[in-house]
Amino acid sequence: MPVSDFNSKLSNFKKRVYEIVSKIPKGYVASYSQIAEVIGSKNYARAVGNALHVNPFPREEVPCHRVVKSNGEVGGYAYGSYVKTNMLIEEGVEIINGKINLEKNLININLLKNRG
Repeated sequence: MPVSDFNSKLSNFKKRVYEIVSKIPKGYVASYSQIAEVIGSKNYARAVGNALHVNPFPREEVPCHRVVKSNGEVGGYAYGSYVKTNMLIEEGVEIINGKINLEKNLININLLKNRG
């Protein structure tokens, strides 16, 4: 069931963010600016972060822990960056000296645009 079917009280922007983030598979991450670009503008990166901060869905449905900073830093998480880091490592994301190996684990943005 698409995220848009779960809660009609969500704004269209939040629904779109959650739909895109729900497409990120285990072992991969996307940056806030990638999500923003898929929506329409990299300038929405902060708004993407704000939407994820109030994510009402379980992490299995909308894995907001898989969205990271574009410089490879893990970034914030409701349960703390330590928890986020461990979740990513458990999913196979390589983190070296506190930074994600973006060459290996950053999703191709076209997959977020084209996945159904």
